[in-house]
This record gives sequence, structure tokens and C-alpha cells, in this order.
Amino acid sequence: MSKSKVAILRTTPRTVLTDYHRLLNLAGYQDVVAKDADTALKVNISWHFFYPGSSTTPWQIEGVIRAMQADGYDPALLHACHNRTVVIDAHLGERENKQLNVIEAHGLRNVHLYEGEEWIPIQEAVGDLTKKFLVLNDVYPDGFMIPKRFIGENIIHLPTVKTHIFTTTTGAMKNAFGGLLNERRHWTHPVIHETLVDLLMIQKKIHRGVFAVMDGTFAGDGPGPRCMIPYAKNVILASADQVAIDAVAAKLMGMDPLSIKFIRLAHDLGLGCGDPREIEIVGDLDAAAENWHFTGPFEKMTFASRMQHKIYWGPLKKPIEWSLKTVLAPWSYLASVAYHDTLWYPFIGAPRVKAALSSDWGRLFRNWETVQPDPAGQGYPDVGAETLELQRSGASVFRRSFGVLGMAVKEAPEFAASRRRAATRRGDPMTG
Repeated sequence: MSKSKVAILRTTPRTVLTDYHRLLNLAGYQDVVAKDADTALKVNISWHFFYPGSSTTPWQIEGVIRAMQADGYDPALLHACHNRTVVIDAHLGERENKQLNVIEAHGLRNVHLYEGEEWIPIQEAVGDLTKKFLVLNDVYPDGFMIPKRFIGENIIHLPTVKTHIFTTTTGAMKNAFGGLLNERRHWTHPVIHETLVDLLMIQKKIHRGVFAVMDGTFAGDGPGPRCMIPYAKNVILASADQVAIDAVAAKLMGMDPLSIKFIRLAHDLGLGCGDPREIEIVGDLDAAAENWHFTGPFEKMTFASRMQHKIYWGPLKKPIEWSLKTVLAPWSYLASVAYHDTLWYPFIGAPRVKAALSSDWGRLFRNWETVQPDPAGQGYPDVGAETLELQRSGASVFRRSFGVLGMAVKEAPEFAASRRRAATRRGDPMTG
């Protein structure tokens, strides 16, 4: 068996596009991502508002698309791919994070898995593989659905380097979570590590090729994937081994990858390599040797993250967790949106965003609609003027949060289930 490989490069706005092209080929993506199959670029939106380190960056998507086109991939076989959650508005997020700008500029299809896409029973998709699941059969005794379009597709995950209050870190393996599980994903939170391993088994079964490209130009420390402290770290990573790239990212953040349960489980089951000593690093070896000494997600948790831990693993599990599996569950969606969007972002997050926007990467993001790559397509030598003011005010965020609150109620799976049953009675295809 060949050794797992992770490519890592330092980058700057001036060279980011050519760096992404080099990165993908260092990691051997053309050996994994078939050119004659549809390829989903699985975008990550951890927050529908821009927050550095939280979501797929526009230059990450731009770099991957340009690299693939230069290497002979047919744009007609590429598409962006989005999932949805009851607390994150994917349509707002793809605009606010300027991901849609890139997709439209290249004329690619933009697939939202919950809108008009057919979902099929997991047994139909993977057969006897279900017998190997660690936890999903127990969480969903009646089974669950996955997107039919994933069968036979390549998938390229586009996560960022950041911490997570449930899984310690989040990256390539966690990026499959929203796309593969339809509704009631929160039922898996008490066993989230085992769930990620089950989902990796599914990916290996259904996809033609699985690859990951991780952006660490901004990286997030603290109670992620939203309420973090962002740092400009100027690195990008890629690998065909989802476990290995998550392990290398964890090591960069100053953590022992094999102490993180989902990495250890996947490693022990042979689904990838989680031991950095056994991973071949290519590219910038000095960058791979860095230790950022992140404090991680648990030292300074927010009020919301502390409560989530108490509900899923602590003293509130018995009196409250049951309600999250009933029609009462939307209370938790409303509480999350109210806390994060209405309180935390405008009053705590906004100053951090403002500081980040004055950096080179922040200016590139802020001026994305007007900056142009150099004629050779290497990157962005001019990222525009420094931006001292955060464009979105606290009042604007407050108003927008009410729209997301409405979405959280409308899209709650507890309510959507009744709509789905009605569609089934009419004979409509099962969609997300």
C-alpha cells in the first residue's frame, strides 16, 4: 500500500492561484479525480456571514477551478455543491462569503442538495456496508437518505483549518456531514466522532474519487466553527487521504492527531492515516513542521457551546436531549440563531472581522469584486485599498438575523417531515 501523502505550501495573495495549481498536483489529484465523471466541489459554509477562517474562501474555489481547467478537466462536469442546515442559510452564505461570485464567473452549475435533488435510502446506495457502521444504524434504526447524485461522482472537499466544539478540529471528514445526512443530523451529535467515520466509509463506497483541498490562509482557534479567533497563517493543504489531511491540520494547530477520536478511529479501521509519522509530506516541509500552539475549542467556550456540551454529554442530557428528537426541537435552532447572529456576531465578532479585513487576505476578500489576477494568472499583486470600516453594521446583522430565524422555523426537519409525507402521498420523488 502506498504511503498517504499530504501536500502543503505557503502562499500569498500574489501567488495564491499558481500555488493552488501546484498544490493539487503535488498531492496527485489527477490520479484520484477522474476526468470523465461529474465532480462536486463541496463548499463549506460554517456561517452565512463572513467570518475569517470559518468558510470556504473565494480564492480557494478560484484556485481549484483554474487548476482543473488548466489540467484538462471539462467545466461542464464541474459543479459547486451545497448542503443546508436549520441554522445556516446556504444561499445567504454563498453570497456573503463571495463563493457564488466565483461559480457564476466560471459559468459552473451550482447545486443545492436540498432543492430538487433526489435522495435515496442508504441501503440502496451502499448495500451490506451498512453492517459495518459504528453508530448510524443505532441513531437511525429506520435508515436515512443520501443524495442520489453522489453515486459515481468525484467529490473535492473545500474545508478550512479550524477548531470545532464537538470534534476538536474540523476539516475534510467533517465536511461530508451536511451533504450526506439529510435531516435530523443533530441526532448524531452525542456520537459525532463515530458518525464521521461511518460517513467516510460511505464516501469511499459511493464516490468515484474523494479529494480534499484545505485553506489555511486564515485559520480559526477557539470555540469553532464560528466563534473563533482568526489568524492569518498563509498555508494551503491538499490530499486524497481525508484522515491524513485532518491529522496534518491538527498537528499544525498544536494538537496530537491520534488523541482526536474521529482521527484515531478512522486510522485504526484503515480508512486513512492519522499518524503524522507515517504520512509523506510534500511541498513546504518547514511549513508542515510549524506548531501554532492553538488553545483549542474547550478552554474559552461561549455560553452557547457550554450549553451544547451540557445537553449532549453533561448534566442536561437526560432532562433536555430527548426534546431534540421531537417536534420541540426547533427551540434549539432558534436559540442558536438568536445567540450567534443577533448577539455574538455584531458585538464580539465584528471587531475581529474588522481587524482581519485590514490584512492582505482581508483586503483581497473585501475587494474581491474589483481585484484582478495578473496576466499570467499567478495571483493578485494588488489586493486593493485598506478597509478600515466593517461594511455590515450591528444593526444590519440584527435585521438579517430575523430572516434566518424565520428560515430556521420553516426548514426545521420536524416540520419538513410532514411536507415530505404529503409529497410521498402525491407520488413526488423523494427530495431534500
